[in-house]
Amino acid sequence: MSDSNTTEFTNPSTFILLGIPLEAAHVWISIPFSAMYSIAVLGNFTILFIVNMEPSLHVPMYYFLCMLAVTDLILSTSILPKTLSIFWFKSKEIDFSACLTQLYFIHCFSVIESGILVAMAFDRYVAICDPLRHSTILTNPVVTKIGLAVVLRGGMLVLPHLFLARRWPYCRTNIIPHSYCEHIALVKLACANILVSSYYGLFVAFLVTGVDVSFIAMSYTQILRAIFSLPTKDVQLKTFWTCSSHLCVILTFYIPALFSFIMHRFGHNVALHFHVLLANVYLLVPPVLNPIIYGVRTKQIWDRLLRLFTHKET
Repeated sequence: MSDSNTTEFTNPSTFILLGIPLEAAHVWISIPFSAMYSIAVLGNFTILFIVNMEPSLHVPMYYFLCMLAVTDLILSTSILPKTLSIFWFKSKEIDFSACLTQLYFIHCFSVIESGILVAMAFDRYVAICDPLRHSTILTNPVVTKIGLAVVLRGGMLVLPHLFLARRWPYCRTNIIPHSYCEHIALVKLACANILVSSYYGLFVAFLVTGVDVSFIAMSYTQILRAIFSLPTKDVQLKTFWTCSSHLCVILTFYIPALFSFIMHRFGHNVALHFHVLLANVYLLVPPVLNPIIYGVRTKQIWDRLLRLFTHKET
């Protein structure tokens, strides 16, 4: 293996993931990581189970929540099992095709998650600003079409990443100083001009973030106008409370992602292990917190969960 790390080659069959560059602390770092993954899996499966079991939750808001839960499960499972295998078993090798597949899933489902947050904002906008037409606007076929559009957008936008990454010749090293196959970390190993990959990555990031955040901002501008036009403060607070979970999820998703993006692009003096740690955390935080936020702040889910455990105890 040492020869493959130093000898020139083209398109290696495997890459070496170093994990977080604090190898002596890998076992300790794995404890919060494995705990977060367990919470993410348990929490998101619980959301899916409760929505499936409770007929009153078979409405657009909770359909979108289920899409978010599935996306979070796929996103966290795309990175955590391999990361934990590096921490626990020093299993650092990853096949070139598996690396590209992981790259695609991570970036594709990050875009999909952003799209789902836009769809949820649209649902809140219709529910508050035009409640009488909510059931006629957001019918099951419309929700299905929105879900398909979100998935297709994510798949199509990220597909060029895959083709470009496969096209580049890799003849410097096969060591990726990361715990998963992140796009820029991979293509930086290519012995070619990767400006196309770099610029396309920036284009996708700004397009997705710019468009999605703009739509969410427009939706909530109209929502806040509708809320402030309500007659009493109690009604205003009660109506705003229906959006609070979604607002928390938006902040959970975009703030760590934006911070990680800024650090990656401009934080050249920041230690590598901090970059890698932050890149892991920003992908793990939403899958962990989203089911907790909706479980605690959404009365219907919380009541159904309590009834489930109460029934089991009796």
